[in-house]
Amino acid sequence: MNPSHRLTELGLSLPAPARPTFKYVPVVVQGELAFVSGQLPWENGEIKTVGLLGATISLEQGKEAARICGLQALACLEQALGSIDQIVRIIKLTGFVQSTSDFHQQPSVIDAASELMFDIFGEQGRHARSAIGVAALPRNAPVELEVIAAVRAR
Repeated sequence: MNPSHRLTELGLSLPAPARPTFKYVPVVVQGELAFVSGQLPWENGEIKTVGLLGATISLEQGKEAARICGLQALACLEQALGSIDQIVRIIKLTGFVQSTSDFHQQPSVIDAASELMFDIFGEQGRHARSAIGVAALPRNAPVELEVIAAVRAR
């Protein structure tokens, strides 16, 4: 089954990709690799949840933010490629979690994005990953996600 059908089967849809407000592009395709710029949990034109894991944001809210970031990344890929069916494999996720110094569950937060990729792409959604705790993220977002994907040759 192709990823776009799997997305529908899961009852999910891709949001409108967030538009850059600074000097970068959402996706750079080089050869058979696509590099997605850091995506925040945008939903309906605003950051869904803001704050700090370990203080003002719960683990569950952090996971939901990571999942939204994953959908945003896929929306950007679809915009760049024409369809998420052009994605051959998710290679790497890098997740940044805005958190207190005593919060150590960054991998649990980013697992929500990892699970999303596996649910949509199956074995081709398994990837290398980093989950990094940081003191601050743009717009006070709790999570930011970068994605590297292998894509069909153009």
